[in-house]
Amino acid sequence: MNHRDLTQQSEDYRRVEQAIQFLAAHFRRQPSLDEIAAGVHLSKYHFQRLFKRWAGVSPTQFLHYLTVEYAKQRLHETQCALATALDAGLSGPGRLHDLFITWEAMTPGEYKRHGRGLRIHYGSHPTPFGHCLLATTDRGICALYFLSASGEAGALGELQAEWPAAELVPDPTHTRPLMAQLFASSEGPHPFHLLLRGTNFQVKVWQALLTIPAGAVLSYQDVARLIGRPDATRAVAGAVARNPISYLIPCHRVISRVGRAHGYRWGVARKQAMLGWEACCDHRRREALVP
Repeated sequence: MNHRDLTQQSEDYRRVEQAIQFLAAHFRRQPSLDEIAAGVHLSKYHFQRLFKRWAGVSPTQFLHYLTVEYAKQRLHETQCALATALDAGLSGPGRLHDLFITWEAMTPGEYKRHGRGLRIHYGSHPTPFGHCLLATTDRGICALYFLSASGEAGALGELQAEWPAAELVPDPTHTRPLMAQLFASSEGPHPFHLLLRGTNFQVKVWQALLTIPAGAVLSYQDVARLIGRPDATRAVAGAVARNPISYLIPCHRVISRVGRAHGYRWGVARKQAMLGWEACCDHRRREALVP
């Protein structure tokens, strides 16, 4: 990012910060766009453009996000969807349901259950890129975490945080045959059933990553354009960082606009190793095609 872009982003943030503070203080009464814009002394049109340029989402979408996050907290405290909806400033449980489907890709009830009734088998296994923890359900693979300095215990903690009410079953004999299939080909894994838990936007980004062929890389801006949201680079970067299934959903193939491999959830060195490994495999394939 050049100096001019940084200066513009910094200037944008001064006003956006005021708007976010206003939203955080008043979201429970669902203020209108006109009211939010007036709070930062801009017209509705200019404020909408400013906010979206900085955040990658509209002020209304950000308001919905704050509302859902508050509702998630309240659902932990109460069993009543009606009380939660009204307390969040919504018209009723139907509106709460719609927001959860949009932002969490699940109903309020499913969110509250946190995977209750779901059995997850997991095991730790070696891969060409170090040891990983693979977790799978009857509906598909739900996690593939490369192990960090905290080892299997750290990866298991992430899995428990992601699916706190699910039954976690240590079962490497169950996951070992699947792991062998995942890394059987230098051309990358064949399609597998995946069980993804994220917002609709996150899932859309993860689906886009699956279209990037081995040996190729895209920038965050490229991915934003790929999903039809060229103004949402910041939000795309956040979704990429939240990818729970490494390698299979190839977030390592997304790099900065200037070509740097950075910000990888499982370490920059591992990301560079994956990209280099895939590039070498691709080179060998192309050499084999030369008569």
